Amino acid sequence: MTERRLTLFLKGNVDVHDSLHSCRVGGKLSWNGINEVLRSRHPGCIARVKHETWTRSDALLRSDGTVPKCVAQRQLPLGAYPAESQFSPAVFGTSADAIIFSIQPDLTTGLMKHQREEFLFYASERAQWSAEDRQWLADEFVPAATLPPEESMSNFAAIIERIRQQSQAPILIYNLSPIVPGEALHCYQGLDETYATRIRKFNLGLIELSEKTGVSIVDVDSLLARKGAEALKLDPVHLTPEGYSLVAEEVVRILGDCGVMDGKAS
Repeated sequence: MTERRLTLFLKGNVDVHDSLHSCRVGGKLSWNGINEVLRSRHPGCIARVKHETWTRSDALLRSDGTVPKCVAQRQLPLGAYPAESQFSPAVFGTSADAIIFSIQPDLTTGLMKHQREEFLFYASERAQWSAEDRQWLADEFVPAATLPPEESMSNFAAIIERIRQQSQAPILIYNLSPIVPGEALHCYQGLDETYATRIRKFNLGLIELSEKTGVSIVDVDSLLARKGAEALKLDPVHLTPEGYSLVAEEVVRILGDCGVMDGKAS
């Protein structure tokens, strides 16, 4: 049997990483990603998974691969969001067999905007920064506005158009489950936008984006709803290993429908 090797480019955070690359709970490997599904459903097919974190769609569109000098000259402990990743445009030049995003960053990530150079920056792990670096952040940056769903989807459309200038690889985008474990709201009068409501607005926007551009939605919302979201979610963002395995199975199904498994993807 001829082995089929796939390359998947993941531009996203915990949801795409833990479902398709690997998930560790308490330091122990609990789910080994998409290759676990491929071994059973597509023997002889193996995926090379390249994962790169990102902050938000607006920041990605501005990225040119250059880390701003004022950031580069500081040794900031940015955790899972190193400066090289934050300012990387690699997704626009990848030759991967499929490219996978998530709407999660646009929903959840709060960015800082440099007051003079106006670049966007995610001050990850700032509690671990030195007092000097935290003061630098306060002096040089202001909070960037939260992204509304309309702006996010417009940004995604621009990202897709830019990718399509050099690649026809299938593009998949995760939506999110709006179920918040333990939440039991029944009246929204007087409330600001809740996290669950914000997710629903983004999910609807993603459907319209798919209609216009032809990208595929990894419908995490429906997957979890069918199996019982409260049992598969640890919190509003993180899933159990069983939840991640369901998502990986759906990604494999979509990639098969797109012709990726047999090399027939457009």
